[in-house]
Amino acid sequence: MQTVQIQNITVGAQNPITLIAGPCVIEEPERTLKIGRAIKEIADRLNIPYIFKASYDKANRSSYNSFRGPGLKEGLSILAHIKKELGVPVVSDIHCVTQIDAAAEVLDILQIPAFLCRQTDLVYQAARTGRVINVKKGQFLAPLDMKNVITKIEEAGNHKILLTERGATFGYNNLVVDFRALPIMRSLGYPVVFDATHSVQLPGGAGTSSSGQREFVPYLTRSAVAAGIDMLFMEVHDNPPEGKSDACNMLYVDKLEELLKDVLAIDSVARKHK
Repeated sequence: MQTVQIQNITVGAQNPITLIAGPCVIEEPERTLKIGRAIKEIADRLNIPYIFKASYDKANRSSYNSFRGPGLKEGLSILAHIKKELGVPVVSDIHCVTQIDAAAEVLDILQIPAFLCRQTDLVYQAARTGRVINVKKGQFLAPLDMKNVITKIEEAGNHKILLTERGATFGYNNLVVDFRALPIMRSLGYPVVFDATHSVQLPGGAGTSSSGQREFVPYLTRSAVAAGIDMLFMEVHDNPPEGKSDACNMLYVDKLEELLKDVLAIDSVARKHK
């Protein structure tokens, strides 16, 4: 398997799981940093490599009036500050080609949202920056279809690729995780990420916003780690019901450490079979 280097973190092959975590969207700068600091303290205690995540713009909200975040310029400034304060890599979503150059100056990982994973120009131009590219598998794609996405990135001369599973459409307003997708995507030769919190999302389930089933996050997380993954993606908040995006599926930060202890125990066994 191709390993991917993100600052001093090596992802893939037999390396332990890396955590990507943070609030869904950048809210107040101080609160966003506070959440990141709380996660980092937990990760440090457990010796888990940590990458901070928050979106500067949620461009795919259900409603036009939903909170989207501070936007590109202010959001990247906040992420740069968090990166410096915490001393960790940072990742955020990009949504159009015009955002790529500015985002690549700050972000260590450029994330392609699931809905945009087949947008050739976005994927190809992001890859040309040389940054690590994390592509979320579309809810509408079979896992083997990600081979075509990989080819687009490789055509740009980039082999720093991460593939994320975040559930598949299962009827209306529902997702289901087919755990076969994890070994299938790992067979394509690149590290695989499991998005534990978006996988319990109920898209559009609240009418003008998505709903979710946060109570199932621990079950899916443990199952994914047992199946064999390289990174774990989780959206975490100090008080999720107050969150301005994905309030129903973000994990409480005070529940994170207990779950990560389970992750470490399961991963120590699963890595023997990776």
